[in-house]
Amino acid sequence: MSAFGSTPNLPYRLACLCDLRDKDGRVLLLRRLKEPNKGLCSPIGGKLDVALGESPAQCAQREVMEEAGLDIPLSRFHLIGVVSEQAYEGKGHWLMFVYRVLGDTWLEPHDMREGRLDWFTWEEIEKLPLPETDRRIIWPLIHAADPRTSGGKPGFFAVHIDCRGPQMRWSVEQEMRGT
Repeated sequence: MSAFGSTPNLPYRLACLCDLRDKDGRVLLLRRLKEPNKGLCSPIGGKLDVALGESPAQCAQREVMEEAGLDIPLSRFHLIGVVSEQAYEGKGHWLMFVYRVLGDTWLEPHDMREGRLDWFTWEEIEKLPLPETDRRIIWPLIHAADPRTSGGKPGFFAVHIDCRGPQMRWSVEQEMRGT
């Protein structure tokens, strides 16, 4: 569902992305079987249910439950980023809220209807098939927002990505590194 005021040829969609880590700091990713990003690896996430007035944090919590089967309290979802993508794949605009789930999480890697969920180190992520915006922009910002010490606080970022034309352009509008 697109946001009110968006145009049919370039709808504006609201979504969340969820950064879950295990006790070793590995990141939970989904190798997608469906569009968008079919065949690529991405974090758990999905579109806000705007008809119900769902908040971004509620969307993140729901997506983690639907895709990973993990019942995580809202208090563990910490907003670390806002990503706006203009004309992504020429199909629409996206406004995504990026949440870090505080504390360790665990689930056995497994196949599900959306794809395969599995844990990856930062070094492994660099070699995975990723959307270009994730590889070049979003993952480096998420990594910079990592807490620097055990018990430290995640940082925050806001980035605008212009996907129009042959060359992607972006501007980091705000960035505070993790402490």
